Amino acid sequence: MAATDTYDAIVIGAGVEGSSTAYHLAKAGRSTLMLEQFPLPHTRGSSHGHSRITRKAYPQDFYVRMMREAYDIWANLEEETGTTVYKKTGLIMIGEDGSPYLSRLEQAIRSSGEHCQRLSPEEFRMAYPMLRYPTEYGAVYDGVAGILYADKSLTALQEMFVKNGGEIRSGEKMTGLFPGEIVTVRTTKRSYKTRSVVICAGPWAPELLKPLGLHLPLKPVRITVGYWRERKPGVLSADNGFPCTIELNAIHGADVYSLPAMEYPGHVKIVLHTGPAINPDFRDGVDDSWVLNSMVKYVKEHFPGVEGERPGIRETCIYTVTPDENFILDTHPHWKNIVIGAGFSGHGFKLAPVVGKVLSELAQGKSPSYDLTPFRIQRFFTKSSL
Repeated sequence: MAATDTYDAIVIGAGVEGSSTAYHLAKAGRSTLMLEQFPLPHTRGSSHGHSRITRKAYPQDFYVRMMREAYDIWANLEEETGTTVYKKTGLIMIGEDGSPYLSRLEQAIRSSGEHCQRLSPEEFRMAYPMLRYPTEYGAVYDGVAGILYADKSLTALQEMFVKNGGEIRSGEKMTGLFPGEIVTVRTTKRSYKTRSVVICAGPWAPELLKPLGLHLPLKPVRITVGYWRERKPGVLSADNGFPCTIELNAIHGADVYSLPAMEYPGHVKIVLHTGPAINPDFRDGVDDSWVLNSMVKYVKEHFPGVEGERPGIRETCIYTVTPDENFILDTHPHWKNIVIGAGFSGHGFKLAPVVGKVLSELAQGKSPSYDLTPFRIQRFFTKSSL
């Protein structure tokens, strides 16, 4: 577009949520620009890496409903691009047998019409002898859960966005946003005008939103991603039928999840679903030794099939966490053409196709396809404080 043109929408942030939003806007025929502060591809945010768990096993009905469509949109993206982004592996949700949480998960999966199996402690031990948990622990099996190939998913969304007429400009950081009927977005290189803007800035969202009068309870945390070497290569691999796992409230009230050996051959991905609070521009300047120490103890206790002295490979990721761990999907309280997608709390990747659809609808002034009550900004404030 020419320098004087006005876009229908500008999306700030080219992670999976921003890329999905831009993808839906372009498919709807909207002239759309996506801005990314770092050169693409990059590993500084929350969307990089090879793999993410996808599942319908959620205790909240609203996520179950959204996941039904998310699977369909991922499948459609595969058809559009000829790229495989999903591998079915199954998932076991591990916890004390008879716990209300496991019961809610079982009910949620069954309500989505998918295969679900409740494993008693005896069945759990017989089915997964390579794991070691207390004798009173059982599991719920989600038969359609599996792995999303994260980098491939992100690339596919961006490729289809461009194919549908969208523009991506990376290495261009937003430095100012000026509301109005027409919004002006200033970057390190130039200014743009747009009828609506969608902010999907991940851990940088809190600082970008403050000049707009929004001080949201968003906490960026650094996640240590560990890959642990198998003692006997292949036993815990996806090709051998080993599923993804999640133990509920495993350490410090946080879950521990694992993905079968695939990304790095002979290494199982086992991760604590929390970490130290950080400034995203200085994410390596924190002490996360307690995470590693906790995980060494955990892996030795529950995964006897891997070498538990230390992970063979370590990487990092960033979550941006809300107090209730539900997303923020909303418009600005005063400017309805400023749309916010934030606080995905470490479980947003799988839902990105539906998140992008909803945010694109808000940016077009349409009624959203889903009830956004659980995701409204208002839940954090009294009405008078906005």
